[in-house]
Amino acid sequence: QVQLVESGGGLVQAGGSLRLSCASSGSIFSINAMGWYRQAPGKQRELVAAVTSGGSTNYADSVKGRFTISRDNAKNTVYLQMNSLKPEDTAVYFCRAEADGTNYWGQGTQVTVSS
Repeated sequence: QVQLVESGGGLVQAGGSLRLSCASSGSIFSINAMGWYRQAPGKQRELVAAVTSGGSTNYADSVKGRFTISRDNAKNTVYLQMNSLKPEDTAVYFCRAEADGTNYWGQGTQVTVSS
């Protein structure tokens, strides 16, 4: 079992920045890939960014050049640095971890970008 707790969401003006954190606990040594997803009202949950245990990353086209995912294995934490935020980035952001073929999700953190 893996537990995930997100933090760092909030309200920010367009053009601003936020950093999300996702702390993992439990069977952390079995974690492979971790990622951030988001879900806006009335829309499906979508991948924002992901990082493998080896450090390879991938991003949604809509956030490339603005968001950066990073992973601190010593702290069992994955981060999402979000710069140049846009109103369309408004959503609930979820952390996901894949461990032994099972997906684990955090409770989500709200990010609201005002125009």
